[in-house]
Amino acid sequence: MRYKKSEAKEYSREHMRGIWAAALNPMTADFQIDEAGLRRNLNHWIDDLKIQGVFIAGKQGEFFSMSVEERKRNFELAVEVCDDRAGTIMSCSDQNFDTVVELARHAQNVGADYIVVHAPVLHFIHDRDDTIFNYYKEICDRVDIGIAMWSHPDSGYLMSPELCARVADLPNIMAIKYSVPREMYTELTRLAGDKILVSTASEDEWLDNILELGWQLYLCSSPPYLMQTKIDLRMHEYTQLAFAGEAERARAVRDSLEPVRQALKGTRPGGKPQAHQKYWQELLGQAGGPARPPLLQLTDDEKTRTKAAFESCGLSL
Repeated sequence: MRYKKSEAKEYSREHMRGIWAAALNPMTADFQIDEAGLRRNLNHWIDDLKIQGVFIAGKQGEFFSMSVEERKRNFELAVEVCDDRAGTIMSCSDQNFDTVVELARHAQNVGADYIVVHAPVLHFIHDRDDTIFNYYKEICDRVDIGIAMWSHPDSGYLMSPELCARVADLPNIMAIKYSVPREMYTELTRLAGDKILVSTASEDEWLDNILELGWQLYLCSSPPYLMQTKIDLRMHEYTQLAFAGEAERARAVRDSLEPVRQALKGTRPGGKPQAHQKYWQELLGQAGGPARPPLLQLTDDEKTRTKAAFESCGLSL
């Protein structure tokens, strides 16, 4: 590791900046992970799209359908390809706590920069805060790598800003992917923005969060590589303009992406996010492939409508 456990917060604040993207895992026709395709995608994102970090084996990456060994291999491949050209954060989320720790230790051992762990689904527990705090404390006690919290409605609850601020005092907690309403992450920024990097996955809100909340990190979803091409880097452009304090120019560039934003969102079937985004990747020339069962695939009609929207959205290829 490039830092000591006690240095995780300081190190991440210095090195974890800009746009970090959550990777979809391309699949072959027989639902195996397409390693060559993932390598091509990662190289394209880093070299052409200027993405500064990647979030590996998360929900976008279909971790729930992957074996532990596949997830470990995913980590290894990402570290190998990124190779100091981009940061890595590995999703170690799992309902089995021993698996979380096993994956966290593997990420640490193979040279990942950080890990992220989703707040757990809890059974029969209504007064949750002490249990959730202890959940993250136990992980912190067992590994040295920097850890990002992740709170999302998928857990069946949302961690309060006050609870997140309490967990933020743990030594190697250095960030949070906080998939909550804006008023909640604004409050957490006020409470603990000096201790951890607060972020959310909404591209729609990213610019305002830089300008109004002083955020430095976009962590993480798929728009960075679905809404950009080698010759059309508008998300990167408006991010850099915002970091430079050029708010009006940044807003103009951000607003120019609205047709792309609406084409991507407006054609996505509610129950098929991975399949839809992988097809969009293919339209961009990236490796996509099918979603792994039991996830659903796009119908021919859904592909036709998506392709038509893609071709008319104004994204330069």
